[in-house]
Amino acid sequence: MKITLKDGVVKEFDSAMSVLEIAKAISEGLARNACAGVVDGEVKDLRFVVDKDAEVSICTFDSEEGKMAFRHTTSHMLSQAVLRLYPETKLAIGPAIADGFYYDFDREKAFTPEELEAIEKEMKKIAKEDLKIERFELPRAEAIQYMADRNEPYKVELIQDLPEDAIISFYQQGDFVDLCAGPHLMSTKTVKAIKLTSVAGAYWRGSEKNKMLSRIYGTSYPKASELEAYLFMMEEAKKRDHRKLGKELKLFAMLEEGPGFPFFLPKGMTLKNTLLDYWREIHKEAGYVEVSSPIIMNRQLWERSGHWDHYKDNMYTTIIDEMDYAVKPMNCPGGMLIYKQDMHSYRDLPIRMGEIGLVHRHEKSGALHGLMRVRCFNQDDAHIFMTEEQIKDEISGVIRLIDSVYNLFGFKYHIELSTRPEDSMGSDEAWEIATEGLRAALDENKIDYVVNEGDGAFYGPKIDFHLEDSIGRTWQCGTIQLDMQMPERFDLEYTAADGSKKRPVMIHRVAFGSVERFIGILIEHFAGQFPTWLSPVQVKVLPISEKFSDYAKEVADQLDAAGVRVDVDYRAEKIGYKIREARNERTPYIVVVGEKDVEAKKVSVRSRVKGDEGQQELADLIARIKEEVATRSLDAKVEE
Repeated sequence: MKITLKDGVVKEFDSAMSVLEIAKAISEGLARNACAGVVDGEVKDLRFVVDKDAEVSICTFDSEEGKMAFRHTTSHMLSQAVLRLYPETKLAIGPAIADGFYYDFDREKAFTPEELEAIEKEMKKIAKEDLKIERFELPRAEAIQYMADRNEPYKVELIQDLPEDAIISFYQQGDFVDLCAGPHLMSTKTVKAIKLTSVAGAYWRGSEKNKMLSRIYGTSYPKASELEAYLFMMEEAKKRDHRKLGKELKLFAMLEEGPGFPFFLPKGMTLKNTLLDYWREIHKEAGYVEVSSPIIMNRQLWERSGHWDHYKDNMYTTIIDEMDYAVKPMNCPGGMLIYKQDMHSYRDLPIRMGEIGLVHRHEKSGALHGLMRVRCFNQDDAHIFMTEEQIKDEISGVIRLIDSVYNLFGFKYHIELSTRPEDSMGSDEAWEIATEGLRAALDENKIDYVVNEGDGAFYGPKIDFHLEDSIGRTWQCGTIQLDMQMPERFDLEYTAADGSKKRPVMIHRVAFGSVERFIGILIEHFAGQFPTWLSPVQVKVLPISEKFSDYAKEVADQLDAAGVRVDVDYRAEKIGYKIREARNERTPYIVVVGEKDVEAKKVSVRSRVKGDEGQQELADLIARIKEEVATRSLDAKVEE
């Protein structure tokens, strides 16, 4: 039996081997850390026996598959602990999820914080007991009876709803047994660090027609230090929550009158326009022209683009003059029509066409989340029309532009190449050319990337940029999509050098993605402490008392005339209070004016970087701010 490992090494075995035994044959250390395996592309339990030639990867906690198996095991430990402490409880479901796990329970009352502490303590006890985890299968009728005898009605219902030919498996650890497809760890002792984080209500099977259950959320890690780092990050995330800071800093509002439709307040609009000014500047330098297409267009357009068939459930529709229309969920079909307004020669290509377009997408109310998931947003789209020979160079240019954007804000990032999904349109040949064009550009630029099979757009493969923010979270923002379908559907042409008509290839790309979402990410990345060039208010002027208000206004007028965004706090409050307020507003510079400042015709400056800087010439402060704005300096350090 030949086993091909992840790195391409082939190992030969004389007989069938479990995934765990294969891990041991590679190294004892790998076996100790193994959580699951991937056999011929499918995630399998460590107990799974490989009895023929296969490709096998061993998954540790560092992989997504390993994390899911690890945390799925922890969810079973949670349910075991609950039954030990509250044996009348009925079990529902308990999957692993991103960053943790949950389990749904049916009991008369919700779990209290004190009960959560007791459950967590019992889970740690179960880990120390080093309970061996074993898998077994039962025929359908026996499985139903087995769970009925254990008085678990939700499990009985789940088994009854399984297909007739389904393999029905169970996992046992000590006296606890649960219906489960796996995979799971070999023992409870591997789970070294556990934290139950919250309790929520959840309807059985997600339907409000069913009973409300108690859902306990938690997370787990192999090491206590990893759990501590995660909990620290979660605390940081709470402090940085863009919804909280957006309200405190008066940037935007989410109102009942328009759920999912953000309202930008004056300071938020300043921030947004500053971002868009930067966008326009770098795109002009990169040879883009800017266009704008209408928000509402007729059904025929959306049928032609493929959105009516592939995306209609996410679109808002209306009727005008007894004809079907749709509010645009994407800008690209409008870009096609703009391209068609002129005849184009090969000499005109590439045409780089940018559009900051307002799009609307129907999102379920439960999915809405501040600026991160909304129903209307501006996309910083661009559509590049080119020849096949220009694909590699144009993609390389876009990669460089997006790289410059993310570096400006201090983001690290990684790249994924997403290939053809099942629900797609176009020929195999067109998809192959498009995919290889993206791959060649990445390879030529010596960029590391991972392949995300089947996650491309319905009209073409794509490159996705995943940002890492200042506390280690990742966000998918930028994307480059190569499209050979839409130029075909819209009958786009250019005249080649030999006079023949040819079809251009098109790139769809965004750098920010959703401008609104990017603003939400920036709020959390900087914890509201925007660099000076981006800050809605760059200087806050604070007169010590009312008699210095005239001088404060004189200072503010000079700052404003120099193009500095300035605000004055004229309130009759103590100066210490006003300074604290200005610091809470994350203002980069605070200027205090009192008697000595008036006499010297200077200002007293406090900055986030250096704290109290003492008295200085206003002209020097203006020059400093202008330099920070001109260079788009990234110094957002808070005063200690």
